[in-house]
Amino acid sequence: MAAKNPGVRSISRGHALFSLVLFLGVILTPSSALAMHISEGILPAGWALFWFLAAAPFVALGVRQINRRKQLDPMYIPLLGIFGAAVFVFSCFPIPVPVAGSTAHPAGTGLSAIFLGPFASVVVAFISLLLQALFLAHGGLTTLGGNTFSMGVVGSFGAFGAFLLARRLGLPLFWCGFAAGAAADLLTYLSTSLELALALHGDQALWLVLGQIYLAFMPTQIPLAILEGAVTGGILVYVRNNRPDILRRVGVLKEAKS
Repeated sequence: MAAKNPGVRSISRGHALFSLVLFLGVILTPSSALAMHISEGILPAGWALFWFLAAAPFVALGVRQINRRKQLDPMYIPLLGIFGAAVFVFSCFPIPVPVAGSTAHPAGTGLSAIFLGPFASVVVAFISLLLQALFLAHGGLTTLGGNTFSMGVVGSFGAFGAFLLARRLGLPLFWCGFAAGAAADLLTYLSTSLELALALHGDQALWLVLGQIYLAFMPTQIPLAILEGAVTGGILVYVRNNRPDILRRVGVLKEAKS
């Protein structure tokens, strides 16, 4: 077996260290915790029901995929637990955006979509959001469908699509993960902004309200998207260098190459 290139290994460790330092720097910065995601009572009953119905098929298909994959691979459930915990923790760091009626936070669904698949990632997001609504007063039960659709469905599938596109373009693994993490973050908030605009625009033009809400998120969300992209890319590089069998097992990468 050929020895690994020391220069490549050094760069990979540098990526992972940079990601870890950046992540810790942001999450350890003090911030007051307001209700996270779309807050309880923000969405009218009709829209709340609509987003529950929109998210439900993805959750159901995700449960079906999880049941099928755990029978084929006993290691799938431990992976599900690890990345489920990651999504829960990532999305528990609120940065208040009062003018939007919500808060900014990392999504984590970029990682879960890559390692678990986008449908399973929706289930992970749903469970995380449910636990946060029940025990942490983050988001709400009436807005659980909307939050699941934005963070779970749009975040997971957007991240997975960005990852596959980056691989097709031949980008190094770190930047493929970066694209997935950043896409999960920015697309989640675009979807959240659309949900809020649809419910609250009143007599104003929908697209004007959508733009105003999305722009309100951007001062905090752009740095968070960069952070989440760097963390996602760094974790992928770390796994490739230390446990490439995991990347092959989940079927996203056929070979453990950058």
